[in-house]
Amino acid sequence: MSGGVWCGIGIERPKTPANLGTLWRSAVCLGADFVFTIGDRYHRQASDTLGSPGHLPFFAYSDLDDFLTHRPHDAPLVGVELADGAVPLESFTHPRQAVYLLGPEDGSLSKRAQEACQAVVSFSSRYCLNVAAAGSILLYDRHSKLEWRRRPMLEAVG
Repeated sequence: MSGGVWCGIGIERPKTPANLGTLWRSAVCLGADFVFTIGDRYHRQASDTLGSPGHLPFFAYSDLDDFLTHRPHDAPLVGVELADGAVPLESFTHPRQAVYLLGPEDGSLSKRAQEACQAVVSFSSRYCLNVAAAGSILLYDRHSKLEWRRRPMLEAVG
């Protein structure tokens, strides 16, 4: 198979910087190549104990149009949402290159964002999960199925 294995993960309309910091840390630990937000900005805070900004690129898109115009065009957009017709994560085959999009902490992916996705995945949970936890589960599933390369351990930045 030709081409590299890479992905990015982001949140549409994130509500709190703490959740983005936690997702960013998981992205560093589980081999993602970049993180992003649509409609908000990241500010360093306590949940980011690795100093993730020094290890993984972050992109802030002003709105969905900005994101759709500038996202990597060769990678499928995969939404993570409890939606009719979503593919169960347990049986989902991750593309070698992918951009994953999660909804906000207090809502769902916008209808327009879901329509822009080439695939939508979901996974079972007794209750609604925190967005950073959901993103971490998704990245771990990708990591385990694709046997992603392991990045060297990073020193925490104080």
